[in-house]
Amino acid sequence: MTAMHPPLRRRQWLAAACAALAAPTLWAARADTAVEVWKDPQCGCCADWIAHMQAEGFRVTVHESGNTAVRARLGLPARLGSCHTALAGGYLIEGHVPAADVKKLLAEKPKALGLAVPGMPVGSPGMDGPAYNGRKDPYDVLLVTRNVMNSDVSTRVFTSYR
Repeated sequence: MTAMHPPLRRRQWLAAACAALAAPTLWAARADTAVEVWKDPQCGCCADWIAHMQAEGFRVTVHESGNTAVRARLGLPARLGSCHTALAGGYLIEGHVPAADVKKLLAEKPKALGLAVPGMPVGSPGMDGPAYNGRKDPYDVLLVTRNVMNSDVSTRVFTSYR
């Protein structure tokens, strides 16, 4: 004899149906998180940032050719540069930008060139390994925009880490 399960209540049925419908959407959003990275082949912190992005669900393709030429081609001034440059969802991602900020950028879809963390701040993803003894320097993730009329690049703080 099999055990009888009580019939689902309407709210339970609706919740189950919504969850079933949302599952493919969540999977599709996660599967659509490709990141293309340009970095120097010897850079360890770049490899650590890539591992951070992969742990957060991004599919990463790496070009071991350096990033200076691609950064210039994409229109990011050297003053905003770092050790690696990436593209995600049509946006430029420069330096040690946390995965959460990339996800926020892709969700909000602002009119922008992308995000940048100039330099290599200690404590940012990829610059946070054991060699730094837990040190965390303050830094800002900058939203980079370009004026279409004159190609001037400007920034504003997207997220501040203190």
